[in-house]
Amino acid sequence: MIFDRSLIREFSLVALAVVVVLIAIILTRLLILLLGKAALGTVLPEAVIGLIAFGILTYLPVLLSIAAFVAVLLTLTRSFRDSEMTVWFTSGQSIAAWVKPVLQFSLPIALVAGALSLGLSPWSQAQSAEYQRLLESRDEVSSVTPGVFRESRRADRVLFVDKISDRDNEVNNVFVQSTQNNRTGVMVAQRGFIENAENGDRFVVLLNGRRYEGTPGTLDYKTVDFDRYAIRIEPKETKKETPPAKALDTMELIGDPTNHNIAELHWRIALPLSVVLMALFAVPLSFVNPRQGRSWNLVLAVLAYTLYNNLLSIFQAWTAQGKIPGWVGLWPVHLVVALVIAWLLTRQVLPRRLLVGRG
Repeated sequence: MIFDRSLIREFSLVALAVVVVLIAIILTRLLILLLGKAALGTVLPEAVIGLIAFGILTYLPVLLSIAAFVAVLLTLTRSFRDSEMTVWFTSGQSIAAWVKPVLQFSLPIALVAGALSLGLSPWSQAQSAEYQRLLESRDEVSSVTPGVFRESRRADRVLFVDKISDRDNEVNNVFVQSTQNNRTGVMVAQRGFIENAENGDRFVVLLNGRRYEGTPGTLDYKTVDFDRYAIRIEPKETKKETPPAKALDTMELIGDPTNHNIAELHWRIALPLSVVLMALFAVPLSFVNPRQGRSWNLVLAVLAYTLYNNLLSIFQAWTAQGKIPGWVGLWPVHLVVALVIAWLLTRQVLPRRLLVGRG
């Protein structure tokens, strides 16, 4: 009992450190990506934190699987290097005795990963997709960022504002370039604001400005000063597309058993299973032979984990394409890994039992 508790505590500390490092890496990547989009005006600055949260919830089940695997692997590898395993084997115990504390450590993590993969992660995917759809449905003026030249979706207008005043609907130092009938028009104004007409149309109203209009490459230009100039904002209809399988609720996947939905359902089930399987796989992989170097087991463990995840992705793709029956799915990969774990544990346990019996 004392040994199990101390081992589980060490597993937990290592797993927590791994999760923190992985979240920091993903957080940095998402932050750089979203801040770049916010600078271009494709993402609202106030939406960055929300999108980062959705992204972390999506990646968290995979992070838990990696953390459980690395925690067990590093802890048992340290035990081999510090000769703790020698004392353990001398007392008549085998490496299979480590399976119980590993299961006690990995099963709660698998339950959390299952709740995330079956519930929270699809919800975060749906919320992120819906938010992106709303951002894409904004009109060109709503997506303008101060200090950034913004081109319209039809590439016939460029809008620039220097800054936004204290009033919510007013901007200062406006620049607009438009092309119509092969004539280029450039307008500059000291300030402008958004105005809603009675029929629902929206206009950008420029005040105290000047318009230059002409044909590029010629001297046919004219200049007009104006006190008030209204530009109609072309509305864009919001189209709600069918959400991808990753954004569907688990019950929706079960209720609509298409190939893609079945493949996604198998993937969600595979995530909590991978926590337990890879944690158990780390037990035989942690064996260190001093004659072969101290890092070969770590290299082999990385290759084994990479191969396992790649096989899951391949079988998921085959299931989505209909090459594998839906009832088969990803189960062959789990079964092969379970058999390999049993074979490795048996291979390490039987020789030691024979030596003890002869002694």
